[in-house]
Amino acid sequence: MSNNYIKTPAAISFSTIATKDLTLSASQLVELDMPNKNYIYVKDFLYRPLKRTDLGEEVGSLSYINKSTHYFLRAKSLQAHSFIPEITEETAQPILPTSFRQMNLKEGDIIISKDSNIGEIVILDKDYTNYMLSGALYKLPVTKYKYYLLAFIKHPIFREQLDFMVPKGATIRHAKTIFLDCKIPLPNIHVDETIKFIELLTQAIINKERLIRERHEKILKLIENEIVNNQKNSQYLYTLPRFSDIEKTKRLDTSLYCEEFQYWNNLVKNYTLGSIDIISRGFTWVRGTSLENGFIGTRIDSDKFIKGFHELILPTNISQYGYVEKSTYIGTSANLKTIKKGDIIFGGEGFGKGRTFVVIDDSHNVATNYHGIRIINKNNDIVESIFIRCFLAFWRSKGMIDHIGVGGSGGHCAPSYFHLIETPLFSTDKQKEIAVLYHNPDCIYNKHTFTLDSFLELDNKYNSIAGIYELDKTVKLLKNILNETIDAIVQDKDVHISF
Repeated sequence: MSNNYIKTPAAISFSTIATKDLTLSASQLVELDMPNKNYIYVKDFLYRPLKRTDLGEEVGSLSYINKSTHYFLRAKSLQAHSFIPEITEETAQPILPTSFRQMNLKEGDIIISKDSNIGEIVILDKDYTNYMLSGALYKLPVTKYKYYLLAFIKHPIFREQLDFMVPKGATIRHAKTIFLDCKIPLPNIHVDETIKFIELLTQAIINKERLIRERHEKILKLIENEIVNNQKNSQYLYTLPRFSDIEKTKRLDTSLYCEEFQYWNNLVKNYTLGSIDIISRGFTWVRGTSLENGFIGTRIDSDKFIKGFHELILPTNISQYGYVEKSTYIGTSANLKTIKKGDIIFGGEGFGKGRTFVVIDDSHNVATNYHGIRIINKNNDIVESIFIRCFLAFWRSKGMIDHIGVGGSGGHCAPSYFHLIETPLFSTDKQKEIAVLYHNPDCIYNKHTFTLDSFLELDNKYNSIAGIYELDKTVKLLKNILNETIDAIVQDKDVHISF
């Protein structure tokens, strides 16, 4: 995308400086370069002015507890890559029910951040009855053209406006309600069809993102039910570690001896059809190339594709749901190790630890860094590779990757510990049942048959059989179409309505 809508003037008049409170800061004197002069403001989409009750509130850390029926939604639950909220242990804090304020959060409500990650926005994918918003978040009272507004606020045209309207330099930036004064351009040609096109694209993206999460949860539930409901007769009894146990593992830097790890590990070992560790199962591993300048020499980084550059997939950009949120690109004369179809990419350290995805397509010139570990299936069985990736996601959700690794959630799970990852020997049919939720090879997205009237129906039909991989792939496709459409409106060009 061509996105730089902010223009720095070559010269500035004193009268202009006067209107800017006599500031000489260059960031305060830039201008919005938007050829389309047919626009309204964000506030014009609201059916009433914002109220204090639309804003969340801080409950204070004294109200934070480990488990609760009520939650406090933080600003970090709003992420640039997602149209719906990311609900994790880090983004939804359990709180005392007595500190909870009912905000009546319903499916379809639009939530925007005014502080920290200012201007980030999501739409609620379901009712969040027992959730309240933090003091950084507003619930916007908007119904008409809701998806049109959401699409434009997600686009760089909105973010770049807000960036020069809100002063920089502070540790935490506060937008208050300045975002209400951002301009939202309207189409001048084929107005109704273009607005409908944008709203349909946005709705389809939301539907797919919601289904990705549902598929992920179904995968985890299928694995858990299969293990728990198919146990041998032997009974499990937790005991404290003996010296012989420590001598066997030769590790004190671990929580392998804790009751939680022993419970889940024993369930897998006690599975009716048996179990085997991932290395003995026929998997091996190779670390990605270290990308430090001292190792590969000169490098050029880019956020956009450049011919001859390597596509770079980093563990920090792997979603917990098993797809790559974004790629970066690197130009170097060094010979980087590249990933292959069927590889499981496993995040070994830090934020991306334990996050995984399977390389489904034939990939060329795609690499990962030293923290990205290629787990290679010597059996060349793509269904088994997908199943193992799904099991690793299940193991991560139970905290088992943290237990096996060193240093908890921020530490590392090196390949030298992979022999400790016990995997259940599910039947081929059960593996296929789980794998198809991640990738359905029979799913074809025939977008050339779509029209404005048939799009959502045909798209939903595709979604009904699509796996996480297919849903993510079509999300990216529709987001590209959406951004190109918005670019055309900003530039006051006719929109080519085509899926």
